[in-house]
This record gives sequence, structure tokens and C-alpha cells, in this order.
Amino acid sequence: MNRISTFRAALVAMSMAAMALAGPASAQSPTATPSPAPAASPTPAPAATPTPVPPPAETKSPADSPAASQTPTPPPAAPVQAADPFGEPFTLEPKKVVMLKGNANWDSAFDALIEAFKQLTAQLAKENVKPSGNPMIVYTSTDDTGFTFIAEFPVDQDVKNLGKSMSIGTSPDGKALKFVHRGSYDNMDNTYEAITNHLDDKKLEAKDTFIEEYITDPLKTAEDKLVINVYVPLK
Repeated sequence: MNRISTFRAALVAMSMAAMALAGPASAQSPTATPSPAPAASPTPAPAATPTPVPPPAETKSPADSPAASQTPTPPPAAPVQAADPFGEPFTLEPKKVVMLKGNANWDSAFDALIEAFKQLTAQLAKENVKPSGNPMIVYTSTDDTGFTFIAEFPVDQDVKNLGKSMSIGTSPDGKALKFVHRGSYDNMDNTYEAITNHLDDKKLEAKDTFIEEYITDPLKTAEDKLVINVYVPLK
């Protein structure tokens, strides 16, 4: 039984006990109508627990996914440097130059070239003349012990006062092959050996002179950082 049924059964038992004690008299008297039992207050039903609503799914970008976070971004590709010319056909254009003739032996070759460049640089600075191009060395003859050369600086104007062994002239012109050397002057033997092999393979005949154009300033650049264009005039 629940709590409400038990309460009603107790009320009926109490009424029957009272009638037995009253006897016949109570039988002649009008039957008292028992007061209705007070209605039991209904026990409130437990409030329904609301079903939890799941939060909306969080929208994630592809970058938030574990796979994306674990995949490193590849670095940008390094630019590809074009190979230096080697045996490229080239046409030398004549230029007005200030020249200094000299000679040297192979043991002190680079020192002799640097000294010639220093003299020309000092003379041009004294005359307030700026070079219009890169310094050059023109080799006029060579042998096993040494060589003769002409150091040249291109200029756009005449130089009135020149030092000893200096003059105004014109740089070599005509068809040639262009090669590039990077590194020290002492390592140019390897470059010239490669040039000789290239001429032999192509069955080309060169003139007796060849030209070095110093792309990097030889007076300020470390010797192992030199960049030199080598021009070989062809017959």
C-alpha cells in the first residue's frame, strides 16, 4: 500500500469501533454521516530534470586539426642562381682608357697588378676623374718566368696630367669568348686550364692576348672573394 491507502483504512476502522460502543440506541438514532476525511494533499511529483542540451559543436578551421598542427610548413624554395658564363660568345666594345704598362714575374704577379691599379687610382683621384667602368688587365706576352701587361681604367674624358708610363688609349675590341673566375688570383691556373681545354674541344684559335675585367674592386675585396671576367679574343 502507498501512504494514501493506509490513511483511508485507518479511518474506516475507527468508525466501526464507535458504532459498536453505541449499541441499539445508536441504531435508533439517525446514522450520523461521518465527516468526510480531509483530502490528502497530493505529494508533488518530483520536478522533471531537464535533459541537458549538448553545446553546439565548435567549428574548427583546418589549421586546428591535429594533422594540420603536426604538419610543418615547408620553407620557401631558394632561388636558383644562374650558372656563370663559360665560353659564351661576346663582343668587346672599344673604350677610352687610361693605361699603365708594366711587367712582373709569376711569383709576385698579383702584387704587381695591385700596385698598377693603385697608381692609376691615385692619378685619377688627383685629376678628379672618376672611372667609367671596371679596371682591366691586358696580358700582352707571357713566358715561363713572367709576363708583360697593361693595366687599364675606362674613362669618359681625357686626363691632362699623367704619371710615368701612363697614357690614354683604347681597350681591345672584337669577337671573344667570355669566362668567369671566382676566388683568389692564385687559383686562376685552374680557370685557364679549363679555358685551354674548352678551346681545344671546340677547335678554336685564340689571339696572343687575353683580358681580365675585375668585377669586384681588387683594392677592397678579399683575394678569395674576387670575381673576374676573362675574355679570350679569337682570331
